[in-house]
Amino acid sequence: MSNRIILTTAFTVANHDIVEEIDVVTAECAYGMNIFKDFFASIRDFVGGRSESVENVLKDAKETTMNELRAVARHMGADAVIGIDLDYHELAGGGKNGMLLVVASGTAVKLKPKA
Repeated sequence: MSNRIILTTAFTVANHDIVEEIDVVTAECAYGMNIFKDFFASIRDFVGGRSESVENVLKDAKETTMNELRAVARHMGADAVIGIDLDYHELAGGGKNGMLLVVASGTAVKLKPKA
């Protein structure tokens, strides 16, 4: 296989057979929500519309978490991570400056191309 780690929510990888399930892998990323982003997001929520600043934090947190999941899988000698589940959690909410926690988990596997 190549050095590229495939990440998928599916339980199979197109044109490949799974030859070994290595282990469950996880990656976590915690982001502090900036007080000004929170303030303007709450105003936007009040008047309606989307909050671009919060959406950007979510996208960045997801990308960082997926990159870390890839690194963990590569370290284990995997070719792919299948069955990925992404969870988003707010820590210390209730109007306070909180943290956004993104957790990705899946199964690291070794693959071989189908004949």
